[in-house]
Amino acid sequence: MRIERHGSVALLRLESGKVNAMGPGFVSDLNRLLDGLADASAAVITGQGSVFSAGLDLPGLIDLDQPSMHRFMEGFNTLMLRLFELPIPLVAAINGHAIAGGCVLALQADLRLVADRDARIGLNEAQLGIGLPAAVLETLRCQVPGSSLAPIALEGRLFSPREALALGLVHEVVPEAELQAKALQRAQALAQLPPAGVRQIKAALRRPVAESIRAISAAESQRWVASWLDPASQSRLRAAIAKLKKT
Repeated sequence: MRIERHGSVALLRLESGKVNAMGPGFVSDLNRLLDGLADASAAVITGQGSVFSAGLDLPGLIDLDQPSMHRFMEGFNTLMLRLFELPIPLVAAINGHAIAGGCVLALQADLRLVADRDARIGLNEAQLGIGLPAAVLETLRCQVPGSSLAPIALEGRLFSPREALALGLVHEVVPEAELQAKALQRAQALAQLPPAGVRQIKAALRRPVAESIRAISAAESQRWVASWLDPASQSRLRAAIAKLKKT
């Protein structure tokens, strides 16, 4: 992973394997990038190739025991909350598939732009038998219309870019070749706004959500890990891993 500078805007480029799968190394590396944003006025986060992020690193996480999985989820939730509470504007340039944890990552941004291409975005956890922790559910409730919660969260469907736009999951569908430039343009416009006002408004908008996450995160993380370790869920997860290895 690396940071590219475009004036006062920092471009965070996710580069963690072919599909930016999220394991302990991903969490550590993205936290390191965020440490480098002190002098940025806005930021853009994007992936590589045809993938923004394919979500959790299932092969790397499947054999973790309960304490180890709980520690990982605590780190994941802390990272998502850190992104959600960034004091500067954050634009997600969703260049391709953003599945499960990849969709969660995009949801932390203030603006979500997606490439107009054959890609899918969504939270398919319910299809695998696993739940959604507080850091996901509370930000989802904040970021999409209430009428979109059932198809996105409860049904666990994956959507095309234009379907995601109709649901309010993304803000704009952009021609693929123009995505990075458009995202940087939107971030640069936000960076030109007086920073003190932007910080106060963003913090005020997001503080109630962050406080709610912190209040219930520990209990919800335990419930999430229980759903992950449920035998039926483990069977579905291992079937998904086998399918991934074949492809």
